[in-house]
Amino acid sequence: MRRHIVVMPLTLSMLCLSTLAWSDPDPLLGTWRLKSFVREVAGTGERYNQLGDHPDGYLSYSPDGRMLALFVSDEQPRPRTEPSDEERIKLHKSMLAYGGTYSVSPGKVVHHIDIEWDGRRVGTDQVRFYTIDGDTLSIKTESNKSPVDGREGIGILTFERVKASRGQ
Repeated sequence: MRRHIVVMPLTLSMLCLSTLAWSDPDPLLGTWRLKSFVREVAGTGERYNQLGDHPDGYLSYSPDGRMLALFVSDEQPRPRTEPSDEERIKLHKSMLAYGGTYSVSPGKVVHHIDIEWDGRRVGTDQVRFYTIDGDTLSIKTESNKSPVDGREGIGILTFERVKASRGQ
């Protein structure tokens, strides 16, 4: 009986350690496709689709510690020729893009921005709170001014993990 008391905790400890050794230290690694981008306005709680009902885009975290984000509105114009100045304004207002390094801890990732579509956040740290459920990544931002419409609030983004495809 006494032998079982000593062996059981030792066996459980070894199982836990082997699980930790095989677990992914960075669950965000890879590419995620944007499924929704909702803004919640501070003070009123109003919610709206920041980039339309069906936005598109990607968020990618690489093993070298870099990240890239590119999001576009489902209402983004599709010029057939060189865009006019008016079309360029609409194109600019229908997208978000930035990149930099990132640091991750459980439930929190910080994007250290060193390049951005309009430059306003270069040199800043953008804090994101995340959860992962299977192949779904949910991110909430800290309160901030929307780079699209300037309203104070939080972003609530949902992504789906991009599966590797062979032969493409």
